[in-house]
Amino acid sequence: MSDDPKPPVEGPEPHDPTGLSLAQSTARSVGAQAKRRRRPSTRRSTDPQSSGARPDGRDPKLLSDAVHNLVQSKGWATEISVHTLLAQWGLLVGATNAAHSRPEAYADSVLTIRTDSSAWATQLRLMAPQLVALLNEHLGDGTVTRVKILSPDAPSWKKGLRSVRDGRGPRDTYG
Repeated sequence: MSDDPKPPVEGPEPHDPTGLSLAQSTARSVGAQAKRRRRPSTRRSTDPQSSGARPDGRDPKLLSDAVHNLVQSKGWATEISVHTLLAQWGLLVGATNAAHSRPEAYADSVLTIRTDSSAWATQLRLMAPQLVALLNEHLGDGTVTRVKILSPDAPSWKKGLRSVRDGRGPRDTYG
């Protein structure tokens, strides 16, 4: 009966002064936990809100490009071109004519000009065909079809709250 092999007694492992076995067991433990937490890999779907490598409508734009697109979409290009050109009124009609006249309005391809006196209005009426041709040369054919020249505003004779509405006007004061 002395032949019976005795099972080995399990005791604590011998001490490893290098700490290599402790590091290996810790790494195995952390690796096992990471595998349990890892989700199955899924391909990231293309998000419709994110921009890709090529430019598209969602990318930031320069302010000048955004303003240009707004002007084109609203149909303001002609109006802006006309008013930009009219800002250089002195170059169009000459310094002397510009000193006595000013562009007042542009609507429905009609340019309205106000003058200082009836004499200057007559002078600009004589220049109207050349002015229309010059404006259409710079802005495109048909942009300005007619130039309307207005004489200066007449002075108002209405003074105060108690004026006569249908009176004879300035002749009443001269007898």
